[in-house]
Amino acid sequence: MITQSILEFLDVLPEGGRLAGLDVGDKRIGVAFCDAMWTIATPAETLQRQRFTQDANWFREQFAKQSVKGIVIGLPLNMDGTDSPQTQSIRAYARNLDKAFETLPILMWDERWSTAAVTRAMIDADLSRAKRAERVDKAAAAFILQGAIDALAAAC
Repeated sequence: MITQSILEFLDVLPEGGRLAGLDVGDKRIGVAFCDAMWTIATPAETLQRQRFTQDANWFREQFAKQSVKGIVIGLPLNMDGTDSPQTQSIRAYARNLDKAFETLPILMWDERWSTAAVTRAMIDADLSRAKRAERVDKAAAAFILQGAIDALAAAC
C-alpha cells in the first residue's frame, strides 16, 4: 500500500516497529532508520543506485536486519505543492518497492525542504564540501523520516 496520508499509513502499521526513510535521487539513495518507538531518525547509508533488482536485494537484507515495518519515501514536490518533474520518477520507484515488499506500507512524505535544511545545517557546522556531499543523502533521509515520525506521534 502506498499513501500520502499519515492516518492511512498509521492505520496499517503495527504498533511500533522500526521505519526506513529513503531520499531517492537519480544516482544515490539516502537511507535512514528510526527506533521502534518512533522518536528519533538516524542516518544510516547512502546506496549507489543500480538496477532496481539489485537495490531491492540490498533493501531486503537491510530491512530484515533492522526489522523494518514501514517505509517513508521523500516526495519531491514543487514549492506550491504540485508535482515536480521528478515526482513521477519517485512515484514509479515507490510502486516498484511496493511490489517487492508487499507487506510493508509506504508513506510518500513531502521533502521540499529536506536537502536544503540538511545542507544549511552542515554548512553551519563548517563541514567541507566533500564531507557534505558524502553525508547529505542519508542526512536528508533522516530529515524526511523525522518529519514523518513526528507527524505519526502527533496523530497517535
